[in-house]
Amino acid sequence: MKTKQKVLAYITKGQEPNLELLVFEQKNEPEAGLQVPGGTIEEDELLIDALYREITEETGIARDELSFMGKLHKYNYYPYGKDIVYERNFFQLGYAGNQENWEHEVVSDGKDNGMTFQFHFEPIDTLPKLAGAQDGALEFLQ
Repeated sequence: MKTKQKVLAYITKGQEPNLELLVFEQKNEPEAGLQVPGGTIEEDELLIDALYREITEETGIARDELSFMGKLHKYNYYPYGKDIVYERNFFQLGYAGNQENWEHEVVSDGKDNGMTFQFHFEPIDTLPKLAGAQDGALEFLQ
């Protein structure tokens, strides 16, 4: 079985009990569900470099608007019906920008290129289920 390394970004703002998480939906494919930024680590790419690359590609957030809070968790995810395992690496970053809701067109070499994502912050305590079990490390948020 093939393994692909992934990074997922829990970008948060506020403090408990008002902590909020950055989530998005695909503008033209809302059935894909609520997600967090993330993606595949490229060959010979460091985890941290992949994390910031994916955030920039998918959200448009500049690196200086983020504060690195740490790696939260790592586990293997086995998507149903696929002969692959994803090694998921979850990180938390604090957001210091002032955007609340925005759209961003993805610019990348990957399959998301040209897609438009709609972003907003969702309170952790009322967060709906995330697509693809991307909420698997929420319990580790700081």
